[in-house]
Amino acid sequence: MKTSKFKFYPLTPDRWKDFEKLFGERGACGGCWCMSWLLTKKEFDANKGEGNKKKMKKLVDKKTEPGIIAYLNNEPIGWCAIAPRKNYIRLENSTVLKRIDDKPVWSIPCFFIKKEFRRKGVSTQLLKSAIEYCRKKGVEILEGYPAEPYSDNVPAAFAWTGFPSAFTKAGFVEVERRSRTRPIMRYHI
Repeated sequence: MKTSKFKFYPLTPDRWKDFEKLFGERGACGGCWCMSWLLTKKEFDANKGEGNKKKMKKLVDKKTEPGIIAYLNNEPIGWCAIAPRKNYIRLENSTVLKRIDDKPVWSIPCFFIKKEFRRKGVSTQLLKSAIEYCRKKGVEILEGYPAEPYSDNVPAAFAWTGFPSAFTKAGFVEVERRSRTRPIMRYHI
C-alpha cells in the first residue's frame, strides 16, 4: 500500500461525521469514543457508548482538535489521539506510565485503525503526521505508550495504544520502562 496516498487532518467540527463513520455504532472499542484516557475510570464506565460520544463531540465543538484522522481515497481509515499529557487524567494517574520528568509533553495514547487497514503501516504514518502537527504547534516533546506484543497474534483490543515497532519507525526512542510490556517512548521535535 502506497503511503503517499494517505491524507491526514485534525479532527475538527467539519470532520465529525468522518470520525463517527470510522468509529461506527460501537464507538471503536466498546463505546470508548477515545475518551478512556480523558476521564476517570468511574466516569468513563458510566458514560460508555452514547455518553462518551457526546463528551467527545463537545471537545470537538470547542475546537480542541483531540486527534488526527487518516484518509485513503477520501475515506476515514485511522485515528490517532494527541493532546497535552496534562489533559489525559488516567495517564497522569498511572503508576506504570507516570511522568518521567517535569518537561511539558504532548501524548499519543491511542489509535484506532479500520480492520482492513491494520498491519499495513497506517499507525506509523499517523505518528509521522502527529509529529508534523505538533511541530506546527510548537510542541517540543511527544510521548507514546505502546504495548509490547506478547505473541505474533495480538488481539485488536490490545493494540489500541500502538506497538513499539511503529513508534521506532516514526523516530521515537524508548526513554523509560517500568513494566515488561509498556515502554514510554519519546520524540524530540
